[in-house]
Amino acid sequence: MTAASSSTSAEASSDPPPIYRVWSQARELALLPLLVQPPLASRPYDTRYSALSTWLNAGVDPTEVAERAGNSVEVLLARHAKCPYGRAEVANQRIESLLGEYL
Repeated sequence: MTAASSSTSAEASSDPPPIYRVWSQARELALLPLLVQPPLASRPYDTRYSALSTWLNAGVDPTEVAERAGNSVEVLLARHAKCPYGRAEVANQRIESLLGEYL
């Protein structure tokens, strides 16, 4: 391998794969402008993360979500039990409703 071919392959390896350029363009078309700037779904893998978190927030049993994801329940809850955008308010309403039943 020559020095010229070595530097060319090093430069090529530092470029992001084409999927990331396409993904970035798709995000700009699909998301509201205020959601493009934060790292919401900045990588294709993030959609998997978002889906698993959404299923958990929708009340799907964690065992079922873990099985579909190919994870253990422990890994699922440690990595994916987050509130997606806008779901914190829904969670707060559910908690307040439940607490209201005890009054």
